[in-house]
Amino acid sequence: MADTNFRPKYISFDIYGTLINWDTDSTTRRLLDGRLPEEQWPAFKKVFRGYRFDEVLGDYKPYEQILQGSFDRVCKYFGIGPTPGAGAVFADAIRSFGAHDDVPAPLKLMGDNYKLVALSNADDSFLEISIPKLGANFHAVLTAEQAQAYKPRYQAFEYMLDTLNAKPEDFLHISSHTRYDVHPMHDMGFRNLWLLDRGYDPIGPGYDLNVAKSLDEINEHLGL
Repeated sequence: MADTNFRPKYISFDIYGTLINWDTDSTTRRLLDGRLPEEQWPAFKKVFRGYRFDEVLGDYKPYEQILQGSFDRVCKYFGIGPTPGAGAVFADAIRSFGAHDDVPAPLKLMGDNYKLVALSNADDSFLEISIPKLGANFHAVLTAEQAQAYKPRYQAFEYMLDTLNAKPEDFLHISSHTRYDVHPMHDMGFRNLWLLDRGYDPIGPGYDLNVAKSLDEINEHLGL
């Protein structure tokens, strides 16, 4: 149960999927260009997501290469040949994504009362475009490019702590992803963890996790 008396020094966020509407389906279908039977589409989406997760677990490489590598690997899994330039196509699509409709107003309210921090699994060039779409002021915008590591690697979270000269107890963190954010952060000692449930991940026990359907709910918890 969340401590209703807790007032964090920082409210940190995952960005893509959590605040920015992640919708790569149309781009994925366009790149497949009829090479995948329709009945395999649900499985393809699931496996593609898994390969994207696997790609970020190694040494840092630019996000466009993460997208290219994961797409090539899932295509190979389904017996489809490589698609040169797919990473750039996905990157352009992601830069075009806007905020979830339910984000700007409550996020601005948060930003008027707390220091907001972005910790994103993308490069600076993505966040330079995406953050202004959110309609709130951010105290710090931190990226995988800066950290030279992607979440869930501890190095990404250590970079946030070091950059802000902060401790895990200074944060309330909000994400829609358990594997990328909640699980590693819990293991590192973060306890004020909120899952903004957008249906991406199953919610398992044991992680002291607070679940909300909207930022409005979290604002209410904060007394805003």
